Amino acid sequence: MTPAPSAYHQRVAEEKRALIVQAATGLFLELGYDRASLARVADSAGVSKATLFKQFPTKAALFDAIVLDSWAENDVADVPPAGDLTAGLTVLGRRYAALLSQPEMTDLFRIVIAELPRFPELAKTHFSQGKLPYFESVRTYLLAERDAGAADIADPEMAATQFLGMISNYLFWPRLLLPDWTVAPARTTAVVEEAVRTMVARYGTEVHRDSPGSDTGSE
Repeated sequence: MTPAPSAYHQRVAEEKRALIVQAATGLFLELGYDRASLARVADSAGVSKATLFKQFPTKAALFDAIVLDSWAENDVADVPPAGDLTAGLTVLGRRYAALLSQPEMTDLFRIVIAELPRFPELAKTHFSQGKLPYFESVRTYLLAERDAGAADIADPEMAATQFLGMISNYLFWPRLLLPDWTVAPARTTAVVEEAVRTMVARYGTEVHRDSPGSDTGSE
């Protein structure tokens, strides 16, 4: 039986993995997905090719890691409890705003968009492993609120799209096209709060809208 790696060796492996993912992201942006060979990634990361291939045997596996790392702050299993639409949407909205504010997220979208004509599978990976699980966590939450009587939602998929769109359309898409686009933390908070208020006004039940916790400004 092969002995389990020590805590030290696990830490070293994690550090090398992080260096590889960071180097790959930079090279994919600079050279394109096709021209950035695994050998160049290993050289840029300062690791041996054997070390890289041990963790990422293919370029596709390496891109998968970039996607998963970019969305890593989201725990799709951590859906807020139902019963308070304002509180739950505020948690999800703030979490989404934090994800979109990461430089890694902008880099990931730029890689996908640049390589879409030649490598459509990159977009599929990004959607299925990154965006879709987050979207599903929001949809699942809205379904739970509907079942709890806190929301009147006929189409949770549409509602989830509306909520995430209100946030990303201000915080993310302009930054993807305009490198100098910045949003102050106070403005980010306001964007999320307005999205929550809009959702509550549209989908919240009368009982919920009249409850003390239905005003995000009271937190």
